Amino acid sequence: MTVKDSCEEFLVYLSSVRGMTDNTITAYSEDYKKLREFLGVESQIDKVSLQDLRFCVGSLSAQKYSTASINRFIASVRALFSYSQKFGRLQVNPALQLKSLKAPKHLPNFMTPSEVDALCSAPQKNELLWASRDKAIFEMLYSSGCRVAELASLKLGDFSSGGKSAVVKGKGKKDRIVYFEADALKALSEYLPERKALLARLKLPGQKALFVNEKGGELTTRGLRWIVNRYSGVEGTKRHVSPHAFRHTFATAMLSGGADVRVVQEMLGHASISTTQRYTHVTTQQLIDVYKRAHPHGEK
Repeated sequence: MTVKDSCEEFLVYLSSVRGMTDNTITAYSEDYKKLREFLGVESQIDKVSLQDLRFCVGSLSAQKYSTASINRFIASVRALFSYSQKFGRLQVNPALQLKSLKAPKHLPNFMTPSEVDALCSAPQKNELLWASRDKAIFEMLYSSGCRVAELASLKLGDFSSGGKSAVVKGKGKKDRIVYFEADALKALSEYLPERKALLARLKLPGQKALFVNEKGGELTTRGLRWIVNRYSGVEGTKRHVSPHAFRHTFATAMLSGGADVRVVQEMLGHASISTTQRYTHVTTQQLIDVYKRAHPHGEK
C-alpha cells in the first residue's frame, strides 16, 4: 500500500471513527502532504525506514520549521504508522524510534487585568468596526475561556439559564458547558438587538449563528482573529494579542484566584491536567509581592 493511500485511509478513520474536528484533520493533512513530498507519491509504506523518516525531520529543520511544527509532524507520522501496523499494512513500525525534538518551555501569553479592561473597552473608544458585537466577543472570550473556534460556532439555541451558560463543542467533538458573567451578559444584551435589526433588514431571519458579519453571514474564526488583531494593533491598545490570549488570561485568573486546577481543566476542556498546569505559573508581580511580605527588610 502506498504512503498516499495509507494517509487518505487514516484521515477517513480519524474523521469518521475518531470524530476529530475539521481543524485537526486539516493539520494532519498538511503533515501528510509534507511526508508524501519527502518520500515520493509512489513509495510503499512497508518500505519506509527509520532513516527515511529522520530525513523528513531533518528536511523540515533545514527549512526553518519551528520545533512545535516539527514535533506535530512527528506525532502525525507516529499515529499513521501505528494505525498501519495495527491493521496489518506493515510488520515493523519504524516510527516508534522517531524521537521528538526538545522544545523550549514558554509561559502562556496572558494579559494583565488592566490590559484586558483596555481591550474590552477598545470597541466603544475607537469605533473601528461594530462596537457592540466586538465588545461582546471580547467579554465572552474572557468570561468563558472559550477557544476561538468554539465561540465562532455558538448558536442562539446553545444558551441556557438566561444566557449565563452555553454548550460548546470542543476538541474531539466533545460537548462542555461554559459560563458567562455579568459584563459578558451586559455586552451580549446590547449586541443582540443590533444583530436582530441587521438580519431583519437583510431578510435573513433564519440565521442561527450568534456572531455575524455586516452582511449577515456567520463570523468565521478567521474573522474573529482579524477583529482581535485590529483592536489590539496600532489603532487600538498597541499590544498585539491573539484570541487565544483571552483563554490563557482566563485560566491564569481562575487559578490565581484560588480555583481548583481540576475545575479549571473541566472549564477549558483539556484532556490532560498537565496542559492546565501550565497556567499555574507565578507572575512577576506575585513574586514581588511575596518577596516584600516575606523578606525581613521588605516592605511590610
